[in-house]
Amino acid sequence: MMKGVHFLAIVALLSLASCLVSAFDPSPLQDICVAIDDPKSAVFVNGKFCKDLKYAKAEDFFFSGLQKPGNTDNKVGSNVTTVNVEQIPGLNTQGISLVRIDYAPYGQNPPHTHPRATEILVVVEGTLLVGFVTSNPENRLFTKVLNKGDVFVFPIGLIHFQFNAGKTNAVAFASLSSQNAGVITIANAVFGSNPAINPDILARAFQLDKNIIEDLQKKF
Repeated sequence: MMKGVHFLAIVALLSLASCLVSAFDPSPLQDICVAIDDPKSAVFVNGKFCKDLKYAKAEDFFFSGLQKPGNTDNKVGSNVTTVNVEQIPGLNTQGISLVRIDYAPYGQNPPHTHPRATEILVVVEGTLLVGFVTSNPENRLFTKVLNKGDVFVFPIGLIHFQFNAGKTNAVAFASLSSQNAGVITIANAVFGSNPAINPDILARAFQLDKNIIEDLQKKF
């Protein structure tokens, strides 16, 4: 009798777990959900505050400006112009965003990750050396030289980079599979964290002298 009770309890738990899993749906449950900061003027749909549908307008799904080159006069020689849910509130729940990346000659978009998105990039001007590195323990590098019209994919969460291998400016556009993909630039995160990571920890991790680590931290 007790075995039967235990079996029924396990079945009940599995059924409950199945219901909970089935209840998770990352896809939008409505046509649109224009993001809004003021919940007093919103309705709560699919876990987000959305503008009441009757107040939505075409401008909620519009952005102008990607024809303009970004300013690459900086230490890394690149500029990323982001178009995500912050610029287009109608992207909320749509699971997609866009960036324009400008590169000065020999400029780079330094090694970084997007914790919430896969990225697909197309070169529209110039030549780029791109690549990504797989996770531990293989840490395998996949790299490719891209010319105008070439496309490359950076898998979600993996460290990747782009480098302008040419003597002229380069431009690329990329789409990301999140309304807000997030970005972690490796050097900035490691050497420029706030507060700073103990240099003794970084010295051992990178097998470098502590003075070198402290000098790197000053740069970020």
